[in-house]
Amino acid sequence: MPKPLQQGEWVLLLPPDPEKSQRWIAQVGEKFTTADGVFDLSELVGQEAGAIVRSHLGQPLVAVRPTPADWVLHAVKRQTQVTYPKEMGYIVVRAGVTAGSIVVESGSGSGASTLMFAAAVGDNGHVFSYERRPEFSELARRNVERAGLLHRVTFKVKDIADGFEEGNADVVFLDVREPWLYLPQALDALASGGTLVVLVPTTNQVSETLRAMKKLPLLDVEVSELLLRHYKPNPDRLRPEDRMVAHTAFLLFARKVKAFHPPSASESTNSNSHAADQPCPAAQ
Repeated sequence: MPKPLQQGEWVLLLPPDPEKSQRWIAQVGEKFTTADGVFDLSELVGQEAGAIVRSHLGQPLVAVRPTPADWVLHAVKRQTQVTYPKEMGYIVVRAGVTAGSIVVESGSGSGASTLMFAAAVGDNGHVFSYERRPEFSELARRNVERAGLLHRVTFKVKDIADGFEEGNADVVFLDVREPWLYLPQALDALASGGTLVVLVPTTNQVSETLRAMKKLPLLDVEVSELLLRHYKPNPDRLRPEDRMVAHTAFLLFARKVKAFHPPSASESTNSNSHAADQPCPAAQ
């Protein structure tokens, strides 16, 4: 049986009119005001998600439980650029963040990535979030707490140049200005076979990070960019939305392996030349 909405629970409020795109997150039991009037959200107590609540002017809103993406897009209070759900969805799947995973991240920023990692690791996993600026760490903590996920996260105010305190993480996520400076620290925190994820906004940052990665025991390197286009949900006039959030970030992924010595450029060239001189094996 579906769990009824409880006093103090957070809900996402949707206008039934598909032409209206605004969304709100509010608490059951509050009085909530929009241009359509005052909504008494105590009327939602005991009702199922999907219930309709009306303002004193008779205007309706539909109450559903928010997803992590809803929190990031409609509720996270931000002082920094946030990691968008389109990137985070791919990061979670590509890096293998599942229930029970240990994730280490830097920096906390406004807590958007922290919140989505916390949703993915479940109650048996944990997220360790590093931020050197205490005001940002506190903002991230408040945002994660509002989403009811604070018990899955430990926030640490620390400069990661001094290293991480963890040593066997499944995933390390770097969302910092110069990630190439902190790759050794990230690898120290990462379990063998674990995934390193780096998010940067510019191509020159990608290049610097790739150069640094080549000197470290990292394989399965990937560079990605994700573009998400929304369409107008009109079956008779189906076409893209007029505006699109295009470039937001580049993603780099790599797997930590045991130390090895990759061949130098000259060794690789000599090996290829030697192989080219060999006769092809006869067909069987």
